[in-house]
Amino acid sequence: MFLISWSFTVISLALASLIYYYVSLKGKAGDWGDGFKSAYFQLALRSLRSLGANQVHPKNWYPIPLILCRPWGKLPENVPCHPKLADFANCMKKKGRGMSIFVSTIDGDYHELAEDAKTACHQLEAYIEYKQCEGVAEIIVAPSMSEGFRSIVQTMGLGNLKPNIVVVRYPEIWRRENLTEIPSTFVSIINDCIIANKAVVIVKGLDEWPNEFQRQYGTIDLYWIVRDGGLMLLLSQLLLTKATFESCKIQVFCIAEEDTDAAELKTDVKKFLYDLRMHAEVIVVTMKSWESHVENSSSSAQPDDSQEAYTSARRRISAYLSEMKETTEREGRPQMVDGKQAVVNEEKVDKFLYTMFKLNSTILRHSRMAAVVLVSLPPPPLNHPAYFYMEYMDMLVENVPRMLIVRGYRRDVVTFFT
Repeated sequence: MFLISWSFTVISLALASLIYYYVSLKGKAGDWGDGFKSAYFQLALRSLRSLGANQVHPKNWYPIPLILCRPWGKLPENVPCHPKLADFANCMKKKGRGMSIFVSTIDGDYHELAEDAKTACHQLEAYIEYKQCEGVAEIIVAPSMSEGFRSIVQTMGLGNLKPNIVVVRYPEIWRRENLTEIPSTFVSIINDCIIANKAVVIVKGLDEWPNEFQRQYGTIDLYWIVRDGGLMLLLSQLLLTKATFESCKIQVFCIAEEDTDAAELKTDVKKFLYDLRMHAEVIVVTMKSWESHVENSSSSAQPDDSQEAYTSARRRISAYLSEMKETTEREGRPQMVDGKQAVVNEEKVDKFLYTMFKLNSTILRHSRMAAVVLVSLPPPPLNHPAYFYMEYMDMLVENVPRMLIVRGYRRDVVTFFT
């Protein structure tokens, strides 16, 4: 146009600018939507269909954490989630990629609390944006936290974008605040995750979890007790990719009984880690079995930091059992465990508590100065009251400042090609 007539070109541009300015001020606003938004929506649908709902190969597996925001911790009303939970969620992402789902429950009736749930969801979304964590927020109204979580774990997500790891804070306040409803809720959440085939990560010592500016030194210690598909190994590697833990080294502790061939076990684990191209020091720790403990119970045990907690836990469990028996005899009905008829095997209760005691003693002996400790999560034993399971877990985490209690699921999340 400038080559044809520069004067008419300038006049045309000026008139077009005036018309655009007039329409933008006086013209009626039209709601035609955003073409880019439509394209993104179609692209997302196409990508979701291509992902399908088939099992993802371990090489392409990404953690999608489902984070329970407010359980078991005292927070101000205007704080929708513990500040350190978003920091931990960012530590679980591969190379900064991934999505977190922050959920919270409101106890009550949905018809009465629907507006409150919307307001809480907006607050949680603002919090996630403030913490610069990629994720979405969801608020569920249910009669109780257990029922709300059961709905969440069944319905949340779509196809292969469903959350695969449930992250929850360890309820350290339950005994201090005498919150008797926590044990049953805690056990219910773990059992629901097992049934729904979701991995579980329980964070103990969340208040002491470092932020992105607090560099950690020392070791990341893994107590590898059961095969979990490599989730614990993957979490340790993800922690190393963050600036907070990049100066740490990984130590893998394999727990074995005294009569196990420790050298052969160490060789097998080292070869497995070498095949996975993971650099870690392997340490085999032997523990006395329950049978050996019963045979040598008359011998004096070496006192340590866990002994007093173990003795107190046994005393509380014995008192709880005595109260259960008295209630059963007084009411003339079968013994009940969490509303179900059951028979509590006292020897199995002692065995489980003793195992937690020995494991805690081992952790304190080898990992007292570790930056973070990862240990396998024992599933709630059948016919054991929820109160007993909380005693077991308290025994496991006793005097350990920062711990991740991990349970994998029935599939591998690492492979030789990861």
